[in-house]
Amino acid sequence: MAAILAFAGSNSSKSINYQLVKYTTSFIDGQKIQLLNMVNYPFPMFGEDYERDNGYSNSLVELKDDMAKADGIIISVNEHNSGPSAYFKNLTDWLSRVERKFLDGKPVLLMSTSGGQRGGITALETTKSVLPRFGAEVVATFSLPSYSANFKEGEGITNAELAKTHRAAVDQFLSKL
Repeated sequence: MAAILAFAGSNSSKSINYQLVKYTTSFIDGQKIQLLNMVNYPFPMFGEDYERDNGYSNSLVELKDDMAKADGIIISVNEHNSGPSAYFKNLTDWLSRVERKFLDGKPVLLMSTSGGQRGGITALETTKSVLPRFGAEVVATFSLPSYSANFKEGEGITNAELAKTHRAAVDQFLSKL
């Protein structure tokens, strides 16, 4: 049984990316899933002065340790102004200071969704190019466009073709664990 750590790159209490991650983990059987809601992980804005004066929070070190213990990581990034959110960028800044290769050798399923037709694809592509710098192996990606039209809470992805593509990405990720 593999250990999977899953979270959205959003700290919003109404995050649709968290809903996508939650849905994704709901049908993965035979694995140990640790689903994190990042609302519970507030981090100050990274700065060298703050780091020097305050060091690293326990929750940051624990998150880094949880990533190290995981056999694979599922992340769904949200998009703000055509890029990953400031929260997610800040999170990677902090984690990389604790340990530069905080995703060393970890297979990653990278997803995104948004209310628009592009499904957060710009944030997904940006993140896909950055995560390997921290040691990640992005093994599969999935973008869900037009969240409200293609996802229903309690049902999941309602568009059959998108559901099939999503499932293929999940299966590809699981095959690397």
